[in-house]
Amino acid sequence: MYDPTVFENLKVAFENHIYDLDNIDHIITILDRVDRMDLAVLARDFSIHFALVDHPDITAEIVLEASIEDLAEEILEWPGANPGCSITLRFYKRIDNVAIQCNDIEQALNSIWENEIELTQTLSFKYAQEGSDYIDTIEVRFKHKINEENMNEIGDFLDHVLKTLEELSEI
Repeated sequence: MYDPTVFENLKVAFENHIYDLDNIDHIITILDRVDRMDLAVLARDFSIHFALVDHPDITAEIVLEASIEDLAEEILEWPGANPGCSITLRFYKRIDNVAIQCNDIEQALNSIWENEIELTQTLSFKYAQEGSDYIDTIEVRFKHKINEENMNEIGDFLDHVLKTLEELSEI
């Protein structure tokens, strides 16, 4: 009998929670969804991109990934293996004062997520429009993989994502 992988189970759990926030609670609007099998490196990734209904200009993307090693550990039942998935958050926000806003963003995210993350901010602008405002892509990588034992934490995790979106809307 087919036994779903950790990746599949986590993907479905995230989808259920996030679609409830959209369709039932009407807190967010889902903008995009990707569910991909990368045949070049035999990896899986799932992402879902959304915004708060009240602040559509700042968006969040949750990315769940499983490498070939992650999948092989589980499917081949390697002894001592602890299969799991990597999780990354990306937030997209327009800013116009790089020095102040990037620092405020870093402080806000570090206070919400504490020591669990590696934070990167990447700024971009459209050519010939430089100097007006920038798109800040805020990437939050988690230091530890997650697995099915973390399923009961998805609700709290999403509460933190929503809190992050609210904090970013005030910066």
